Amino acid sequence: MNLTPKETSLLKDLKGQEKLCWEKYDKYSCDACAEELKNLFSEMAQTERQHYDSVCQMLGGTVPMMPTGLQNENNRWCKKVSYTDDMSKNIDKFLCTDMLASEKHASSLYDVSVFEFTDPAARKALNHIQAEEQQHGEKLWAYMSQNGMYPNE
Repeated sequence: MNLTPKETSLLKDLKGQEKLCWEKYDKYSCDACAEELKNLFSEMAQTERQHYDSVCQMLGGTVPMMPTGLQNENNRWCKKVSYTDDMSKNIDKFLCTDMLASEKHASSLYDVSVFEFTDPAARKALNHIQAEEQQHGEKLWAYMSQNGMYPNE
């Protein structure tokens, strides 16, 4: 795949965003108070690393193979957590709110990229990653909603 200068620029932006997301998820998995949230952040960090690798492949001129469809999560992150104090809940709320904003930003970058790429296989790969970013946002929202953290509960 030959990249246009605009496509290269978009991929560089996506690469930076994916690296930031995975680093934040790694850090936040250590900082979170609830074990469930630690696990959620750790799982999403792995997916963000895969996204980073896919974007790097595209920067190298190769469209990565994407799985068909998305994983069905069955709302396993909708579990109510028993926080022992308001400080712990507020820490986790801050972490979730920050990551939800990061996921919204990443999804919007992918949205623009899908429309700007000329190669159909590249657009399909970017669209798949965007759908996974949206799924991350849904998991965060479900966790926050179940635990009285969204929007200002």
